Amino acid sequence: MIPHPFYYQLVVLGLLWLCVMLHLAWPSRDVTTQTKPAKPITPRRQRSTEPKPFAGLTHTPHCALCEQEAAHPPAPPPVRPDPLPPTHRRPRTVDTSRHFCPHTGCRYRGWVGLGNLRANGHPNGGPWRQFHCTACEGYFPEHHGTIFHGKQAVVELIVRVVACLAEGLGIRATARVFEVAPNTVLQWLTEAAEHLRAFSAYFLCDLHLEQLQLDELYAVLRALKAGEISEDAAIMRLERSPSWVWTAMDPRSKLLVMVDIGSRTLAMAQRVVHQVTQVLAPHCVPLFLTDGLKDYGTAILTHVGHWMQPERRQDKGPMPKPRWMPLPELLYAQVVKSYRCRRLVGVKHRVVFGTQLAIEQVLVRCGWTINTAFVERLNLDIRQRVAAIGRRVNTLCQGEAGLRDQLVLFQVYHNFVLPHASLRQALAEPISTNGSGSVRLWRPCTPAMAAGLTDHVWSLKEVLCYRVPLWPQAQMA
Repeated sequence: MIPHPFYYQLVVLGLLWLCVMLHLAWPSRDVTTQTKPAKPITPRRQRSTEPKPFAGLTHTPHCALCEQEAAHPPAPPPVRPDPLPPTHRRPRTVDTSRHFCPHTGCRYRGWVGLGNLRANGHPNGGPWRQFHCTACEGYFPEHHGTIFHGKQAVVELIVRVVACLAEGLGIRATARVFEVAPNTVLQWLTEAAEHLRAFSAYFLCDLHLEQLQLDELYAVLRALKAGEISEDAAIMRLERSPSWVWTAMDPRSKLLVMVDIGSRTLAMAQRVVHQVTQVLAPHCVPLFLTDGLKDYGTAILTHVGHWMQPERRQDKGPMPKPRWMPLPELLYAQVVKSYRCRRLVGVKHRVVFGTQLAIEQVLVRCGWTINTAFVERLNLDIRQRVAAIGRRVNTLCQGEAGLRDQLVLFQVYHNFVLPHASLRQALAEPISTNGSGSVRLWRPCTPAMAAGLTDHVWSLKEVLCYRVPLWPQAQMA
């Protein structure tokens, strides 16, 4: 048996050996060891957050409407004839300045206010007057060229049916209210839309606007709901929805400049911006504000740009190719929104063309910042007053044609008929009202009045009875 002191001696020897080895391995203070110098840590290069200057394009982006107009330019209107001299007859009591002769062989055809028309009474005691053209000796009724021509229905009934459609009631519901056939309501809507489309094109021209907000909202058609895609699926897949309502409005006057339907593609963005630039006055370049859709930038650059020859960087060599650049006065900014689980989580402002300072100088006159709030509020009005694109409704249109008819009705009703509370104008002197009511302090105002297109609030009957001239001429508001 091994005694215990032997183990103690082994432990002491092990400790002594450990101390000797540590003493030998420990570096001495007098001896300097040569160590490799550490490499300096270079900071990672950070990307600049400032936007790079736009280098320009070597070719103009494709626009189908621009190429179509270049290949088939519209025919110029005929030469305006001289007004007829006044006669020595009794002064006229019926105003004929807003009417024109519709006959093809008359050289005064389509021209208003030239003194060639005379009122000829009411034939057979009817509600409409008859006009006589002294230039071609032709006769035509007062309502020629309107939706009331050739109809036996009462005018007030047609006006009320169209008014219900403009307020957001569906076609079948309107037919039940007024006890008419749904196909009759649909026919009146189609004819009214054709007239209102010409009415809007006649008044919305040569606009002087400082700002324009553009946006798009999805729409579900009945054919898509019954066949390819349902409404819930369209809401979940907004980018793939084939039908979108594109709008452009002036935030100051609330004027709805343009409304169209199409897919969310570059070709449709080109079409929308082309229509917007057609109604603007020459040399008018407003501030464009849109959402984060990249196709807007290409479309705006296509229609508000010019060729510029860049400077040479070297003394020798070929000249650089011309570049398609935005106009110096073009200002364009985007409001980029971030969503997570279909909820808004962030908003960023991106300046595409121009400078941040120049854009702020335009917006500070109204006390605003970069935003698209006004056109988004307009989208809510469209969903409330156009039954076909309301949320979760059963009044969907069969196709784009029916939806276009309802949208053009909304456009004219919004611009000329419906007064906006934010546009009201203070009266110089209060006007007393009938009875014991309070005095009137404000004058109602529509977007068309705020934009300077007219001087009064139109009624829907007045709009439907208005005969749109055939040629561009001085507008008679």
